[in-house]
Amino acid sequence: MTTAVVVSLLAGLLAVTVVMGAAALRSRQLDKAAVVDVAWGLGFVLVALTAAVVGAVLDEGTEWRRWLLAGLVAAWGLRLSWYIRGRALGDHGGREDPRYAELLGGTPSKVGMRTVVRRVFFIQGVSLWFVAGPVLLGAVLSVRWWPVVAAGVAVWATGLFFEAVGDRQMASYKKAPRATRPQVMDRGLWRYTRHPNYFGDACVWWGLWLAGGLASGWVAGLVTVLCPVAMTYFVYQVTGAKLLEKTMMQRPGYPAYAARTSFFVPLPPKQG
Repeated sequence: MTTAVVVSLLAGLLAVTVVMGAAALRSRQLDKAAVVDVAWGLGFVLVALTAAVVGAVLDEGTEWRRWLLAGLVAAWGLRLSWYIRGRALGDHGGREDPRYAELLGGTPSKVGMRTVVRRVFFIQGVSLWFVAGPVLLGAVLSVRWWPVVAAGVAVWATGLFFEAVGDRQMASYKKAPRATRPQVMDRGLWRYTRHPNYFGDACVWWGLWLAGGLASGWVAGLVTVLCPVAMTYFVYQVTGAKLLEKTMMQRPGYPAYAARTSFFVPLPPKQG
């Protein structure tokens, strides 16, 4: 492992610590663990920019690729944080997000900040740093296969499309009067997958793995392949789709929607 890689990884870890530390303090003020959802996207942006600066200062890696990676992460992370801040901080009538309320067994003031930091901010901080591996390495390594970078950008764009369009469609659905809208959002991308935003998240990070990890060579690709795997597992199983389904299944019409609609990967809806 080169010195530049070590420096990039350590600098990324420091950036994560700063973001999650600030988010934990804000969580204590607002009595909401859901603040971490806003910090999630912003954390990736800070990590990507930090890695790009490290690569530039050390003069390691391919210059255009390091700033491309930083730009892709910034476009995804800033959009995500801006969109999700309303849901995380304003929805649910000012109460804690049901996902975190169930995960923690209450609000931060009830369970204590040590518990919140240990079970939310620490876990998500470590996960963020690990998932960002392809970006941290890609910022200080040279491009070996530029067509793989292009393929990665295409996968990233597909993911951003599913995430951004899915979020916009859901926002439009929520704005419509309850009397005129269906019980469950089953239009647009939501007709083909119950979680287009989480599917999009996974695609974004598989794309960044291609562009930042595999494009640097087989060794870098193999070393970082578990990073998008972890992201996919995280949005699918931990604080994403599976956890959200527990509350959604209690809503009228959702079980029927779930029976005909793919859980994660977009597929044609089942008939009958």
